[in-house]
Amino acid sequence: MSCDLIFVLDAPSTREMTPVLKRLAGTVRWAKVGLELFTAEGPDSVRAVADLGFQVFLDLKLHDIPNTVARAVESAARLPIGMLTIHAAGGRGMMEAAARAQRQSAPGLLLLGVTVLTSLGEADLRETGVGGTPASQVVRLGRLAVESGLRGLVCSPLELPQLREQLPPGVQLVTPGIRPAGAAGNDQTRVMTPAEAARAGADFIVVGRPILQARDPAEAAMAIVEELVAAV
Repeated sequence: MSCDLIFVLDAPSTREMTPVLKRLAGTVRWAKVGLELFTAEGPDSVRAVADLGFQVFLDLKLHDIPNTVARAVESAARLPIGMLTIHAAGGRGMMEAAARAQRQSAPGLLLLGVTVLTSLGEADLRETGVGGTPASQVVRLGRLAVESGLRGLVCSPLELPQLREQLPPGVQLVTPGIRPAGAAGNDQTRVMTPAEAARAGADFIVVGRPILQARDPAEAAMAIVEELVAAV
């Protein structure tokens, strides 16, 4: 089993990120385009990152009625992306529609169900009417997503062991909330180090600020990659 690094493009423009991406080329294979960048520059942001030689993880966390999300998946599938996210909380009908659209439009695209955001704790869930722990909600939504036809999930690294026990072995698990030892947690509350996440069963880890804010981003990324290789 291997674990790969996804670098987060935590900036409002691809122009701002291009120098860092060029330095990371050859060390990092995947780059994540999220809401901030996609809202600012749209599909051109995805094409620009792909043109630099990266596999693109488009993290839009789609959440709407089934037909709307299915159409959005079809539109996104025309872009040079390898992964796309939808919210598992959108329910079975929405996820089934999205999975059908993905299979028909881009069979190789990995459609990921986002379970519980890593910024949320038990008290946050309780305020939204969700009982139980984040872990129990992650497992509940993870099972539903797989039953609905999704082949991958986004989850906190803390839930990796439970998901590996209860889901089919082929399900791909992508984990944000990764912080190298000594790094600040920022707005993440359920975190692990890269090695801990790899040993727990992550297929991909998502890292942004610990690389972007390092004095030498390429060196920071290489250290994480080496940590992942050693862990698995």
